[in-house]
Amino acid sequence: MGLRFSSSHSSPPSPSPSRGMDDLPESCVALIMEYMDPPQICKLATLTRTFRAASSADFVWESKLPSNYNVLLRQIFNGLPSASENGKRGIYSALCRTNTFDGGTKKVWLDKSMGKLCMCIAAKGLSITGINDRRYWNYIPTEESRFGTVAYLQQIWWFEVDGEVEFPFPAGTYSLFFRLHLGQPSKRFGRRVCNTDHVHGWEVKPVRFQLCTSDGQFVTSQCFLGESGKWSFYHGGDFVVEDGNASTKIKFSMTQIDCTHTKGGLCVDSVLIYPSELRKVKPFLSCS
Repeated sequence: MGLRFSSSHSSPPSPSPSRGMDDLPESCVALIMEYMDPPQICKLATLTRTFRAASSADFVWESKLPSNYNVLLRQIFNGLPSASENGKRGIYSALCRTNTFDGGTKKVWLDKSMGKLCMCIAAKGLSITGINDRRYWNYIPTEESRFGTVAYLQQIWWFEVDGEVEFPFPAGTYSLFFRLHLGQPSKRFGRRVCNTDHVHGWEVKPVRFQLCTSDGQFVTSQCFLGESGKWSFYHGGDFVVEDGNASTKIKFSMTQIDCTHTKGGLCVDSVLIYPSELRKVKPFLSCS
């Protein structure tokens, strides 16, 4: 008997339909996003509808919010912001915007890349000795300040700038900086210029910085003010917050009270409070 062959050949199996990223389960994508930084999440959300939907999951953004975000909402917005209708993502977005309070003298926001709280206090929110005497100080408008105005010192014997703030900072370690500029910056014919005629006296004695907190922390340091013609951040000290649900009161100062000589030509813009870990990723905070 011979072999029998089928008169028809068997057809090859049909290829399975191609699958793309949009076929991934939304819950799995959201679980992965929980371990990503906010900028990475926002980039992935633009790829597909599944990724966009996953990026809206509350648990994804709650992991990025400060642990005391409910306290921050009450402090900054006196409740929930209008963006809260978009869930935790809306709350995160609202806190990342620059929010002004205390009569416009303070601004607070979350760093978008790390979700850490930052604060800035205007010169008008500080106590400056002699500020109301035009022989010594003037407030001058400038585009180089986030508040639109800086305090400019022409000349004085007793230099003292004090400030304080009470705020529910999330738990962590923070660094305080004074943003200063030797010389008076301005624009002439569209170009930036700096008048250094009044700059003097800062090379004679160092400026002293002090910081203390309501729970007994105290830091003091001193340094000479440096190069004219640019904004510099002078480190005033670090402090630690252990309980973010309670307000921490901070007092700080910058003084040069040796009355054997005058000093002048200094712009005081603001005081910044940043999480200390941001000094590693913000080079301008490490220049002084």
